[in-house]
Amino acid sequence: MRGRPVTLFLCGDVMTGRGVDQILPHPGEPALQESWIRDARAYVELAEAVNGPIPRPVDPAWPWGEALPVLDAAAPDVRIVNLETSITRSEAFAPGKGVHYRMNPANVPCVAAVRPDVCVLANNHVLDFGRGGLTETLAVLSGAGLATAGAGRDLAQARRPAVLTVPGGGRVLVLSCGLPSSGIPHPWAAGAERSGVDLLPDTSAAAAAGIIERVRQLKRPGDIAVVSIHWGSNWGYEVPAGHIGFAHALVDGGVDLVHGHSSHHPRPLEVYRGRLILHGCGDFIDDYEGIGGHARYRDDLRPLYLVSVEPDTGALAGVRIVPLQARRMRLEHASAEDSAWLGAVLDRIGHRFATRVDREADGVLVLRPR
Repeated sequence: MRGRPVTLFLCGDVMTGRGVDQILPHPGEPALQESWIRDARAYVELAEAVNGPIPRPVDPAWPWGEALPVLDAAAPDVRIVNLETSITRSEAFAPGKGVHYRMNPANVPCVAAVRPDVCVLANNHVLDFGRGGLTETLAVLSGAGLATAGAGRDLAQARRPAVLTVPGGGRVLVLSCGLPSSGIPHPWAAGAERSGVDLLPDTSAAAAAGIIERVRQLKRPGDIAVVSIHWGSNWGYEVPAGHIGFAHALVDGGVDLVHGHSSHHPRPLEVYRGRLILHGCGDFIDDYEGIGGHARYRDDLRPLYLVSVEPDTGALAGVRIVPLQARRMRLEHASAEDSAWLGAVLDRIGHRFATRVDREADGVLVLRPR
């Protein structure tokens, strides 16, 4: 038996483009092609109208705010983020899309500030500025020493997992893929000689079998296999039956943790055969503060997930969720009242999956079997 459990930091969408890019030390070109906002700086103004002035420029670590000391204290072995923006100076807006996210490459220290072990990229914004923008994004991240998964110069690279060594000599394998249901355009799929993302056609048994076969080829005794998947709609607590069946198939095939994201608020947590399935993590960093219309989901509350896994078996050892809140484009600790609200929601929507969420005295939420 190896030692203590391996702890992973997981979060939902990290969108450091658009308004967030504009408050960083090197704001890029602010022009947008959205139907109602044509300048990224307007998103900063909307946030300020809700929560007060935002200093400019901010330190690159500003958007992460209180998440950084939380992570320093928790000292997770692996940090995985879904980086949902193109890092490029390109002006080639992807046609047919209503929203484009772009961060100036000079602002990549913002991404590096959280010290991610891998940035998963199979999502619906990484090619917002075309394949040229993707090429630049990959080069910028590589130049900053940041590993990626889920996108590449061809399908082989897009499917290549990030392989991370953890204390005790084991490894964490991180595969990244996405589904059209999250808004990834079909033409973004990587091919044998075409750059793009690892886009799955559907949640069929055949699609699951393809991932399982890759995991089986790579996984050694003591490894922990994570599949990070961008899927589903932005809003609503319901989990499609296809997602549940797909996640179960992955676990049955040897995957130890399913890291789902795309929804702007958290969806249920499930434990299946001793493995954690995050059906939707919710957003983590973005410029949404001043955007109305979905207040009942409280997408200003941003969960930070600390997931511990037994290294010898891959079984879940524990889940702690630190409730944070976006204010002035910076993550702060959520109030006791807001933490209790989030815990109650996660407890309620987890009933279907026989999980409950308790709130501890320090405000941290803990997943338990029901």
